Amino acid sequence: MRIFSAISLAALALLAPSVAAAQDVVEPAVLNSGDTAWVLISAALVLLMTMPGLTLFYGGLVRAKNFLSVLVQVGAIAAVASVLWIMVGYRLAFGDVGNGWLGGGDMWMLNNTIGLLRGEYDISERTFALFQLTFAAITPALMVGAWVDRARFGWVVGFCALWGLIVYVPVAHWVWGGGWLSALGTKDFAGGIVVHTTAGVSALVIAALLGKRQGFPKTLMLPHSPSLTMAGAALLWVGWFGFNGGSALAANDDAASAIINSHLGASMAALTWLLIEKIKVGKPTSVGFATGAIAGLATVTPAAGFISPGAAIVFGIVAALACFPMIQVVKQKLHIDDSLDVFAVHGIGGMAGSLLLAVFLNPAIGGVGYDEGSGLVSQLAAQAVGIGAVAIWSALASVLIALLVGLAIPMRVSEDDEREGLDLASHGERAWEMD
Repeated sequence: MRIFSAISLAALALLAPSVAAAQDVVEPAVLNSGDTAWVLISAALVLLMTMPGLTLFYGGLVRAKNFLSVLVQVGAIAAVASVLWIMVGYRLAFGDVGNGWLGGGDMWMLNNTIGLLRGEYDISERTFALFQLTFAAITPALMVGAWVDRARFGWVVGFCALWGLIVYVPVAHWVWGGGWLSALGTKDFAGGIVVHTTAGVSALVIAALLGKRQGFPKTLMLPHSPSLTMAGAALLWVGWFGFNGGSALAANDDAASAIINSHLGASMAALTWLLIEKIKVGKPTSVGFATGAIAGLATVTPAAGFISPGAAIVFGIVAALACFPMIQVVKQKLHIDDSLDVFAVHGIGGMAGSLLLAVFLNPAIGGVGYDEGSGLVSQLAAQAVGIGAVAIWSALASVLIALLVGLAIPMRVSEDDEREGLDLASHGERAWEMD
């Protein structure tokens, strides 16, 4: 018995340092299955926005002879952007090593990310990378609306591949990846600057470089299927709940707030757009309803998780009042054939919402409040600097990329191909004809 007691005491003495050391070990963070499931679902919803949402929205707005070309362009852009994002884009945008301009580290091809959690969130690094992939896919696809009917397919794919790496990736790092705009205090909940400002400004620049469609503006180029546009807008609207709600990166009240605000912003913008149409042209239209809803969603996106529902209604009204007249300014004053109004809807909407964010962050009107040491003036300045810097970078880089790719592949199809339609001329296919 004495021998057993001696052995026991000796074992306890040996184990004591290990027990004490174990008490000092911090328990590793645990993956939250609910948050992970919500972000994975949100990623699927954002991809739904791209294919089929955006394809149907844009496809219904063009003439029947160019319908399939829009679908192929959006699909090819999303595909090439997805591959490049996994290969290099994610690491450069969100790598945990780097500087204020680009990310770094050893996450090429998502290497060394198995089992890792994303920063302070309870989701995995790969879940976050997938969610961000869908943003990288839809952003260049938004620009398709600026060059429909006349851009060469090969040039479109080459331009958008480089654009994603040279424009989108750095801006994503500046704002969301801990870059210099983030340090400055610029806020963007879900993409008013990173997505809509970059795509809107770049689309305007490319539309100017390409020139007008044959016959524009004298020849009527009516949408061949407003019903498809309405269906596409509905898919975009639903998918946007993942776009904005998923940006909370958790299944919590922030996500619910972002979804409520997104829905209210879209609803109010669509109704205001219909009212403007009734006053100016005498009749509200289905295309107007769809366009207004998308403008409202783009405008509320940068602030969706930061503001109150009442503020979201104001955002919707501002979206319609700002975006509706800009369509005429771009086409009639600037004489730029931004065919499906990408800049007027997404660019102006995203920039307007990013500025309004500074006002409605105020907790006195239901906002989440300013950062410590910040206020209305400093936040407004941070937003303005972010918008200005991103707009300038997007414009300059887009010109250089377009001209560079144009050296190898002409930007525009021939006049004969444009008259024949890109469905047949570029892809050897023909969509159904609509009366």
